[in-house]
Amino acid sequence: MSGGVDSSVTAKLLADKDYDLSAVFMRNWDTRDESGSDRGCEWEKDWEDVRRVCKVLDIPCKMVDLSREYWTRVFEPSLKFWESGITPNPDVWCNKEVKFGALVDHLTQDPGFSNTPWLATGHYASKDWKDLNGVSRPRLLRPCDVTKDQTYYLSSISEHSLARALFPLGNLKKTEVRELAAKWNLPTATREESMGICFVGEKRKFHDFISQYIPPRPGPIIDLETGQQVGEHAGPWNFTIGQGAKVKGLKEKTFVAKKDIQKNIIYVVPGTDHPALYAQSLIIRDWKWIWADKPPIELTHSGGLKARMKFRHVMSDVGCTVYTDNGHTRIDFDEPQKAVAPGQVATVYIDDWCLGCGTIIDVA
Repeated sequence: MSGGVDSSVTAKLLADKDYDLSAVFMRNWDTRDESGSDRGCEWEKDWEDVRRVCKVLDIPCKMVDLSREYWTRVFEPSLKFWESGITPNPDVWCNKEVKFGALVDHLTQDPGFSNTPWLATGHYASKDWKDLNGVSRPRLLRPCDVTKDQTYYLSSISEHSLARALFPLGNLKKTEVRELAAKWNLPTATREESMGICFVGEKRKFHDFISQYIPPRPGPIIDLETGQQVGEHAGPWNFTIGQGAKVKGLKEKTFVAKKDIQKNIIYVVPGTDHPALYAQSLIIRDWKWIWADKPPIELTHSGGLKARMKFRHVMSDVGCTVYTDNGHTRIDFDEPQKAVAPGQVATVYIDDWCLGCGTIIDVA
């Protein structure tokens, strides 16, 4: 449980059934690493909300401190990405490495829990089972509320983790979840959704936060069309492909089209629809199918796998063809796509079935 309305309703739905149910709150970020104290810490409010809901539902709850695991498995690798000028997606890897990784490992070793626990979350996702040669295997599916689809964030988890996962909100819309929370008088019924990277939070600016860990690395901002320097940046990690560059003194808005990490140059172009902002294909590193031993058979054919994909959570999926060759994965878009950033996660679907994901390392 996170302290939000989604995990609260999830807990209530399960509490009404015959489960041996316990709530677990993950503390993933230790603000003492930054300030030396816990004052003003968001996790305390979240934990208090979890306890309030569990008291209403009469279920036990406990906090598990996974801040060290989060630091080493998610934050440090993300920091290396940012430092190299690449834009990572730590929320995707948090699910794989912490929620469905370190947390499950902790619970299986805790004598207070079953050694084969099921993990239920408040994600908007669904799951079914498909018979394959007499073996039943789990499939990660989109939820009924496609506007809240969170399969993108779950696309890195293993088949083993998926098999032991429950997504009770998969058949509910967000509005229905709110209505149920109000009907059941849950303490979190009116709580707003949390946004942004968990360790940055909603009140801090990313630049202010990341500057605590990465020293400034000033460099030029250059107009890609003219080759002229139009400004200066404090570090390439402050920019993502496709975002507004906010260069002072220019009459027309400019947008980041390219980053030369070796030379520490940010290239910008005028306008939101400049051709340099679009990509036709991308190269993937560390591609992982959820069914690791059984990639789609179409990949053995020269025509590749016709599918749908997303490279951001908040976007409609687009048509593509997936190719694999000697361990490398390439995805060609049916139509050019805007603002594809190296470091982001590319997730592939066939209809509502989420097949897996990988990290974008290059675009063309």
